[in-house]
Amino acid sequence: MKFFVDTADVAEIKELAATGLVDGVTTNPSLVAKTGRDFFEVLREICDIVDGPISAEVAATDYDTMLAEGRALSKLADHIAVKVPLTPDGLKACKALTSEGIMVNVTLCFSAAQAILAAKAGASFVSPFVGRIDDVGSDGMALIADIVEIYAGYLDFETEILVASVRHPMHVVDAAKMGADIVTIPPGVLRAMFNHPLTDKGLAAFLADWKKTGQSILDR
Repeated sequence: MKFFVDTADVAEIKELAATGLVDGVTTNPSLVAKTGRDFFEVLREICDIVDGPISAEVAATDYDTMLAEGRALSKLADHIAVKVPLTPDGLKACKALTSEGIMVNVTLCFSAAQAILAAKAGASFVSPFVGRIDDVGSDGMALIADIVEIYAGYLDFETEILVASVRHPMHVVDAAKMGADIVTIPPGVLRAMFNHPLTDKGLAAFLADWKKTGQSILDR
């Protein structure tokens, strides 16, 4: 499973990328707005930090403008994935952009039917929003299971399942168990995956025992 980090905070991305755990980055207009910085400047910096796919979202909703914006974004770097909404015009733009060799991430997916359409349109990635589905009383992970099952039945579907709107580590674990290709994780959730009380307890015991020896590894 690949880990994308879901943020436009360049400092956060740089810190997490240093761990070797980050395979890509997803951004959206809301995340970029939180930085208060120039959209293109932020994207250029992110592209310099992470070599994997960097999702950058169009702001338009009509086909012609989405296509123009997608082409403009793709010029930033070869590893830009243009994000388009899962609408008729968005899928039309997806088809056109992918035919030009541009990666496309079809976002705001909330049903298996929509995921089928994204794959048919040639999307590089489809982003089902599990947390938002949970928020309205449905089961976001059940949608992931359905998409995984459907895609597995069609070898000509090359679209990767990018689990989005992740709220906690169990979303990541469940997505991995189901065989999803990618999860895009907020920095706080990724850091939470490190945590376990037994790890802390064990480390404290090891350090206490080592201190009793009065030795230092660096003295040799």
